Amino acid sequence: MSIGISDEQVELADSLRKWAASLSPLEAVRAAEGDASAGFAAIWTAADEMGIAAIAVPESAGGGGGTVLDQAVALEACAHELVPGGLLGASLGSLLTGTPGRYGVQVRPGGVVWDGGNATEALVLDAGDLAPEVGIDLSARHARVSGAGGTGDAGDAGDERRRLLAVTLAAAEAAGVARWCLETAVDYAKVREQFGQKIGAFQAIKHLCAQMLETAESVTAAAWDAAVAADADDAEQWAFAVDVAQVTCFDGAVEVAKSCIQILGGIGFTYEHDAHLYLRRALTLRALVGSADTAAERVTAAAVKGVRRQVAVDLEGRDEAIRPDARATAERIAGLPADEQREALVAAGYLTPHWPTPYGLGADATTQIVIDQELGRAGVVRPDLVIAGWAVPTILAHGTDAQRERFVRPSLLGELTWCQLFSEPGSGSDLASLRTRAVRVEGGWSLTGQKVWTSVAERADWGICLARTDADVLQHKGITYFLVDMRAAGIEVRPLREITGEALFNEVFLDDVFVPDECVVAEPGDGWKLARTTLANERVAMASARLTKSVERAVELAATRDLGAVERAKVGRQVALATVCGLLGVRTTLRALGGHGPGVESSVAKLLGVRSRQDSSELVVELQGDALAVLDGIDKTSGDALAADIWEQFNTRCLSIAGGTTQILRNVAGERILGLPR
Repeated sequence: MSIGISDEQVELADSLRKWAASLSPLEAVRAAEGDASAGFAAIWTAADEMGIAAIAVPESAGGGGGTVLDQAVALEACAHELVPGGLLGASLGSLLTGTPGRYGVQVRPGGVVWDGGNATEALVLDAGDLAPEVGIDLSARHARVSGAGGTGDAGDAGDERRRLLAVTLAAAEAAGVARWCLETAVDYAKVREQFGQKIGAFQAIKHLCAQMLETAESVTAAAWDAAVAADADDAEQWAFAVDVAQVTCFDGAVEVAKSCIQILGGIGFTYEHDAHLYLRRALTLRALVGSADTAAERVTAAAVKGVRRQVAVDLEGRDEAIRPDARATAERIAGLPADEQREALVAAGYLTPHWPTPYGLGADATTQIVIDQELGRAGVVRPDLVIAGWAVPTILAHGTDAQRERFVRPSLLGELTWCQLFSEPGSGSDLASLRTRAVRVEGGWSLTGQKVWTSVAERADWGICLARTDADVLQHKGITYFLVDMRAAGIEVRPLREITGEALFNEVFLDDVFVPDECVVAEPGDGWKLARTTLANERVAMASARLTKSVERAVELAATRDLGAVERAKVGRQVALATVCGLLGVRTTLRALGGHGPGVESSVAKLLGVRSRQDSSELVVELQGDALAVLDGIDKTSGDALAADIWEQFNTRCLSIAGGTTQILRNVAGERILGLPR
């Protein structure tokens, strides 16, 4: 997905990409190779006529009257086509001065003048003459200040604002570069054949493309947020968002560009292919903005001071009609004794407002967000439904009226606890190969088999269970979805001790367990379809400003220990990653508010969220040196902080395994999102 989320911004990006492609920009880049005086005049004239660099300049000054975000959308689209001629410097200078122009801008003293070789006006911090040069980015003509001395004509009083705007706009270009590289690599993987099949069918290629997707979406989200923050009136939040973008976008664009060449193979290494031109742009952008580690240190310093990214969502007045009732209901629930609040949430439909009535409200995205905001404001915390949050939606969507009456409300009230009987010793991620058998008997079915990795089975009242009812059809077609009474005869639960030393999971043995017909959901053979069921009205929620547990712990260590620069940078990178994960959720929510279904962000957020939690928990332990070598056991409840930190590090190892391994999820992303062959 591109930076723009609104329909207007998406349309702007689409039209600009088409316009840019019509200019044959890459032909112009190649034709001007080695010519330091090449100004790409024809392309600049076209860009000037379109007013591309002045989109965010006030109309009264001859600009487009748009926002910084609009300008970022335009730069991303033009970078996608690698439009030469100095749009980055011109956009930056136009924003700094409030006047359209063909600017070159020196962002820091002693530094290169961005697009100075194409400029008719220069905003420099050092006095001297501009000397245009051909750098590794063949689509740009940056310049040095020769004979520098004294203070130049800065043209803008705020050097910090200059830096923030520069990184914000450069991040948008990085997003465009990353997007082109991803699309080019995926398109090639769909058609290039080796060993008798499309290379996109090879798992190694599929995983590399999926990782490119993760990185490109991270770059896009961080670039979007920096532009959003630039338009808001909060200097601290903008600086934080810009530093997160600097940590994320430029290394990310370089990595995606390198991976593109890798997937293209020999053709990608040739000078004739365009891929190296994008790598050159990515490398140059990274060099222009400066060190990501320095930005990461600033992120750490800000986080230690309590700064967290908070993205305000403009509901455009759609909340006015529903907010008073939501506030009154939330305040009424908050005024009840704690042991009565859950029942009140259920009665109001506020525990699961996205579920259909009478168990929820069938609430749209706006209503869900307003309810969340008002419950948060009133201090009401929703109880976690845990496995019921997966079981009950299936019953709602596919169950009988009797099943809904029997199971839904008691589950919402917490009167029933559920477990999930899906995974087996020989069929974890490969769920379709499960071997638990269900045989027809009078009045129902007899289930025999073994399940594993089943949390809360030792105290669950009911389990959702997949079992094979027909061995003579394709694997995924012979599976049925059962509701199993965990107190039934023939069930044995054995705890499994994990690497934490605790028994959080269980093995469950089913030996001729009777399940009556009324506990089959939908029809026999529908189990595979039901296992993938989600309600059409998906849950929508704004991301919390708070970071994940281990990232917050890392920030705490940064605040209380004398960490070196390398360690502070590591903490900052984890803060940035966790922030980007939250931003992906925000972008998903904004799409829902605009009436669109989930984009790729939700899938990417799952993969990045696992990496964030695992890496940050590992970093927390690393920051505490060799003390773990003499620690007497690990126990999250012992009161020993290091013991709890190591427990968390060990426990998060399951995240890349449970619910489908990371590798399987990347296969899914490659096939279902990127369209790579199976």
